[in-house]
Amino acid sequence: MTTTSRPPAPRYDDVVDLERYPIHAPASAGYLALVQAARDQLRERGVAQLDGFLTPAAITEMTALTSQMASRAWASDQTHTVYFTPPADGAEPGHPRARRLRSAKKAIAYDQIPAAAPIRRLYSGDDLTGFIAAVLGKPVLYRSADPLDALEIAIFEAGDELGWHFDNSEFSVTVMYAPAAAGGHFDYYPALRTCDDENYPGVKDVLDGRPDGVLRLPSRPGALAVFRGQHALHRVTQVSGPRPRINSVLTYGEDPGMKLNELTRKLFYGRTA
Repeated sequence: MTTTSRPPAPRYDDVVDLERYPIHAPASAGYLALVQAARDQLRERGVAQLDGFLTPAAITEMTALTSQMASRAWASDQTHTVYFTPPADGAEPGHPRARRLRSAKKAIAYDQIPAAAPIRRLYSGDDLTGFIAAVLGKPVLYRSADPLDALEIAIFEAGDELGWHFDNSEFSVTVMYAPAAAGGHFDYYPALRTCDDENYPGVKDVLDGRPDGVLRLPSRPGALAVFRGQHALHRVTQVSGPRPRINSVLTYGEDPGMKLNELTRKLFYGRTA
C-alpha cells in the first residue's frame, strides 16, 4: 500500500524571532502567555502590535525585494467615503456619507511575490494562521484563496496616503518593513462606531480635524499588528520625503474560499488574474 506523506511545513525560523514569539509551539506556556497579552492589547487599544516579530535579516530581505519589484507595482489613486460606498444622495454637506477622501498607494500582488520570500514562506504555513485565530478568539481561520489579494506588499511613496475609512472586514493583519522618511503615520480612533450606532457626530469630528480620541500607532520595522478596523476609523497620513512606507497586508477569513470580486481586484491590482 502506498501512502502519500504531507510536505514539510514551510521553513520560517529565519523570519520570525521564535524565542520571543514561539508561534511554532502552541502547547507551550510562552505561546499561551503571548496570545493572552495580544488579546489584552486588542481589548484595551483596539490593536495588538508585536514589536520585533520579524528578524532583522527578514526585514532587510523584504525591503530589498520591494525595491527590486517597485516598478511592477500597481498604482491606484481614488476617492471614496469613509464607508467605501457612493456618496449618499441628499446628505447634507459635511455629513460623513457625503464626503470624499483620497487614497493612493502602490501594490505588489501575491502572485508577484517569490515563493522563497520571507513573508510568503511565513504566510504559507499554518502556524501564523493558527496564532492569529487564537489572538482573535476564532475557532479557525483560513488564508485567502485570492491569487492577488491573499498577501500584498504596499508601498506609499511621496504624495501617497490612505484617507480616513472603516474596513469592511472585521480585522486586518499587517507587517511593517520600513516607515516613511516623513508622514505615513497610522492614525486610528478605536471603537468609534458600533453595530447599532454609526456615531455620525463622532465621525464628523474626526473628519473636521478634531483629534480628541485619535491614537497613533508607532511604525516600527518588523512589527506585526492585528487590528480591528471595522469599527475603528483609521488612515495613513500623506507621505513626504525620499523613503517610502513599506508594509505587507496578510489576508485571513472564516471562509476557506474567500476571494475579492473581479471589480475590486481590478481596482486594487489593475487586473483580475
